[in-house]
Amino acid sequence: MCVILRHINGRSGVLLFDGNTVPALIGAGGLRTDKMEGDQATPTGFLPFRHVFYRADRVERPRTPLRIEALSPDDGWCDDPSHGDYNRQIALPHPARHERLWRDDHCYDLCVVLGWNDAPIVRNRGSAIFLHLPPRSGVTEGCIALEEHLLRQLIASDHSGIEVRID
Repeated sequence: MCVILRHINGRSGVLLFDGNTVPALIGAGGLRTDKMEGDQATPTGFLPFRHVFYRADRVERPRTPLRIEALSPDDGWCDDPSHGDYNRQIALPHPARHERLWRDDHCYDLCVVLGWNDAPIVRNRGSAIFLHLPPRSGVTEGCIALEEHLLRQLIASDHSGIEVRID
């Protein structure tokens, strides 16, 4: 089964799943069919669920059929298109540009890695598209954000991913 994300306006969208319509945040760059690294856009297309990260020091382990990994302070994600680890989870410290997954805010306390630009990886096509908790700013850098109870409900189900559409 697939979840559908529809763009509403600006940085807002709705997810349709299990007969519910729930609010979602998208990237500051809106939805794009031609996603590029750094454009802050959420890519369109089918984004399969890969696995789940969570902060065991902050939240309960989620119930999900997906692979689960507790984050540690040395977890990161390489977003440097010139490096061989581009769009991959890495251990910190790391010589290339990267994002720290162990964050001070709560965005990645519960986080699903979505399959984007990973089979195969294409340089500059975009990296680290996650389904995570909402940032205080009300906008993501290209990811999709849901309130925690909705994210938990979604990953506990048998959904395989998110179909992102521009309607």
